[in-house]
Amino acid sequence: MVDEGVQRFAEALGADVEEGLSPDMPFSAGVFTRLVLERLEDAGHLDNTFDLHQEGRLGNAVYRIDGYSFDDDRGRLDLFTTIYVGETDPGRVPTADSARAFERALRFAGACLDGLASKLEPSNTDASDLARRIETEAETLTGIRIVLLTDGVMAGSVPEGAEWRGRSVEFDAYDIVRLQRVLGEGETRADIEVDLVALGGHPVPCLHVPSFDGGYDAFLAVLPGEVLSKIYDRYGVRLLELNVRAFLGLKGRKTVNAELRRTIVEQPSMFLAFNNGLVATADEIDFGQDSDGPPSIRRLKGLQIVNGGQTTASLHRARRKESLTLEHVAVPVKIIKVGGADLAEMVTSISRAANRQNTVQLADFSANDSFHQDIETLANNTWLDDGKGRWFYERARGSYLAAEAKAAYRRTEQQAFRLQTPKQRRLSKLDVARYLSAWAGLPYRVCLGGQKNFQYFMQRLKDEPPSPPDTEWFKRLVAIGILYRSVERIIRAMKFPAYGAQIIAYIVAGLSHRTSGRIDFSRIWTRQSISPELENLVRAWAPAMDAAMRASAGQLNPSEWYKKEACWIGLQDALPQLVDPLPPDLAYSSAEGEATGSTAPRAGISAAEYERIAGCMEISGATWLEVAERGQQSGIIHWKVAGICRSVASYAAGGWQKKPSAKQAKPALDAYVAVERAGLLATSSTIQD
Repeated sequence: MVDEGVQRFAEALGADVEEGLSPDMPFSAGVFTRLVLERLEDAGHLDNTFDLHQEGRLGNAVYRIDGYSFDDDRGRLDLFTTIYVGETDPGRVPTADSARAFERALRFAGACLDGLASKLEPSNTDASDLARRIETEAETLTGIRIVLLTDGVMAGSVPEGAEWRGRSVEFDAYDIVRLQRVLGEGETRADIEVDLVALGGHPVPCLHVPSFDGGYDAFLAVLPGEVLSKIYDRYGVRLLELNVRAFLGLKGRKTVNAELRRTIVEQPSMFLAFNNGLVATADEIDFGQDSDGPPSIRRLKGLQIVNGGQTTASLHRARRKESLTLEHVAVPVKIIKVGGADLAEMVTSISRAANRQNTVQLADFSANDSFHQDIETLANNTWLDDGKGRWFYERARGSYLAAEAKAAYRRTEQQAFRLQTPKQRRLSKLDVARYLSAWAGLPYRVCLGGQKNFQYFMQRLKDEPPSPPDTEWFKRLVAIGILYRSVERIIRAMKFPAYGAQIIAYIVAGLSHRTSGRIDFSRIWTRQSISPELENLVRAWAPAMDAAMRASAGQLNPSEWYKKEACWIGLQDALPQLVDPLPPDLAYSSAEGEATGSTAPRAGISAAEYERIAGCMEISGATWLEVAERGQQSGIIHWKVAGICRSVASYAAGGWQKKPSAKQAKPALDAYVAVERAGLLATSSTIQD
């Protein structure tokens, strides 16, 4: 018998599964897998996951998986297997059933290593591509994790990890109790427990440095590089939740992380001397002490690496991705056990004042929170045009369920909450990053997976801080989200054999590119849907996009190729053309309406006019200024037209955040062609008449 909180969570999750059933997803187990993977990814437990049901036989033995995830940095493959019971009162999952599920998933991995890809028909499905990828990357695959997802309660324990075909195999499970803790209550850093004895064979000696005011205790220690890498291998980016920076990568000889790698390769014993080390916090520390020696740390609970995420990720990458030994690498660590001090305030101060291997801007400490708080405030105060509903922004994990549970205390409040903010109008942080990145022409980032795309998204906000979001910005965000979800629904219904998620991202980016980002957001917001004509356009584009994407991949692995910027650059010339009559969502052209949020009727725009706008955006700002100056001086163009060219130049200088209107595009392009034909341009682009 589970407690009341788990019971309520199970009922809500079951209701979500039933709501998710559709002609393209008619099986409850499949909907359950998709929902749980998406939410675990949002919670930071998983990354770049795909739901994929594949079942078959090898002789008399059955293999089966329900999803997968490839972690290139860790060199690890996650295979998910599902046991869905579908009962409102969660029952126990017999040990024999869970053991069988683990065994069948591992059997799939073995079959892939033994050439399953050549036996699967057809040969262009997600399953065949996954099997081919596992076989191709077998040499770099260092570990496999089998994860059981179930709405029941695990009766027994998860099997111990083992060596399998020269690789480490781990087993993990998310039953309804753990899912409620992670997705319902929201797992905290307190759930991170690091056993240093188990990882390194012995406790880690330390030096205790008490604070004068009792606000914290500090412990100075040295962690073996292997141990630190194993900790990151187990918990990943969850160790860095309080860290203000994401992993910066290793490209470029002069980057800090490249220097870390050089030290590991050339002078590993000097790592301690060269590196500033880590600053970490812990909620609890378990000690052991020899009678004649210093105290030693056996276990850390609630560990967070506040400063030194670059060092940690670089060491892990060196060990996992490049097979470099960390045997002689030692890392200095300062561990802060916060007592009476405020943890959040201390973390901000540490991050600002500690390791300055890379400059940390003050915006790093507030941009994330303020941005998401602004969206939350806008969601709470921006009502639909009928005044009866609004969108819910889930800034903190589990906040929707918490709000729903709070409303459940009174029947009238519960009914009002469900009417005003139904589940289909819930937005998460990963959703926002996904929608805006695709619309901004970054589909390859979306294909990296939710967490990685979110990191890039937040980094862009820090590098180029936008104006504070307002009501019109929020409505535009929702409109893009409605468009993205509509494309998602259409593509799933079309049942592409592979790469549906990637096709979705590239179609949304393609629509943005072809329309220069100018669609009728106000119409979509008002109707809370896209038009049937736009749905038909998506259906027409989808097969062409799939074919173009596969052709661009050539002999490369498609799932990896779609993550590359070069893929998107190459596809821009292969995008399907817009043809008249355009859907009403696309047929408008009031730049003034965009800037002011005006709801006045908009003049229609044609496919040819969209082409002219796109043509303007292919020309650099410097060239537009040259067109304006030389064209006006020579008398080839009127001074009013020169002014339009200067305006277009300013749009280019602003990164095309504002785009030319149809009324600007035609005279501007005519001026460009006239000045170019007169031979007055130092450099020029090819423009079709």
